[in-house]
Amino acid sequence: MISIIIPVYNEEERLPALLRHLDVVSSGIVSEIIIVDGGSSDKTAEIAQAAENIVFHTSEKGRALQMNAGAKIAKTDIFYFLHADSFPPKDFDALILKEVQNGNLAGCFQMKFDKDHWWLNLMGWFTKLNHISCRGGDQSLFVTRDLFTKLQGFDESYKVYEDNEFIKKLYGEKQFTVIKSWITTSARLYDRMGIWKTQRLFAEIYWKKRRGASAEELYEHYYKRLNL
Repeated sequence: MISIIIPVYNEEERLPALLRHLDVVSSGIVSEIIIVDGGSSDKTAEIAQAAENIVFHTSEKGRALQMNAGAKIAKTDIFYFLHADSFPPKDFDALILKEVQNGNLAGCFQMKFDKDHWWLNLMGWFTKLNHISCRGGDQSLFVTRDLFTKLQGFDESYKVYEDNEFIKKLYGEKQFTVIKSWITTSARLYDRMGIWKTQRLFAEIYWKKRRGASAEELYEHYYKRLNL
């Protein structure tokens, strides 16, 4: 069985649609959906608590903190970390279980955006490749409990880039596969900032990390650019 862990912060618009979607596309292998709220000021908590078969939990704000908190209370041996604006494919849970049974203990789905633009389509195409430079949190992430525990979970010093840091450790263990089905994620940040400004920001974060920037430096740069 699988535990879905969804970190949220002010997701009242997206969360209801995601929960409906999961109910439709799941093949019945999901044991629990854990929503970890980082102190939302909108109706996110109210929506989550009113939904059926949802485990609602709170933690300090920060996706790494929230995802680790969800993992601590999860009851199954397979964790599936999912962003609130990413919608997995039909039978995603059966596909994950099949990979684990085949010895692939961690991985993600191919990703496409919900916006038709040649650049975003190209970025989506690259997620087919099983290479660390093509990875990101919007592609979602499954990992077994044992491997997650071995790698000590997400590094909570990271407020951005936390997914990439953990995935780097998975590649170091030679445990990462890309499932050949498409998860669809929101292009809302690209809509808000513009495609080229957003892509430039991601490139800056990537290269700053390659050059040794600290977790705090990445956070400061990200939110400085985000709020320009």
